[in-house]
Amino acid sequence: MKRGNKNIIIIGMPGCGKTTIGKLIADKLNREFCDVDGYIEKKEGRSIPDIFRDHGEGYFRNLEKSAVEEVSKYTECIISSGGGVVKLSSNMELLRKNGIIIFINRTVDDIISDIEIEGRPLLKNGKERLYKLYAERIELYRKYCDYEIKNRGCIDEVVNEILDIIQTEGSS
Repeated sequence: MKRGNKNIIIIGMPGCGKTTIGKLIADKLNREFCDVDGYIEKKEGRSIPDIFRDHGEGYFRNLEKSAVEEVSKYTECIISSGGGVVKLSSNMELLRKNGIIIFINRTVDDIISDIEIEGRPLLKNGKERLYKLYAERIELYRKYCDYEIKNRGCIDEVVNEILDIIQTEGSS
């Protein structure tokens, strides 16, 4: 199978643009799009903040693990992961089996200037938490990605970089 038939997995910090970028790529390539957090919300019938509030992060990570097991079986799909998917190596192993993993790296300052922190369960304690999460996760994102792309605020540039990667991978 050509690598171009594989899923494109987008990883990165909350607010780095994973969902927006993923949807744009899916539209341009006429592929299905799957947002892992949205998948969990639909399956659970409630929002991620509600899941965190009612059951905590450990419970959510188990739901995320199950969701990754399911979506990793998709083919030719654009998949936007949750920001913490890299915390469990088995998640990344499953996604890598049938996917090209792209890390969208965006500075914490840029993320803070763009997102509503209060709506994000792990960020509800303020922007200091985002800096801490970035420090905890940056090496994991780099460890698991096939490609790292910097999001400097121009979504079209990021999308075009990813489309170039997909084209190159599809012809190999």
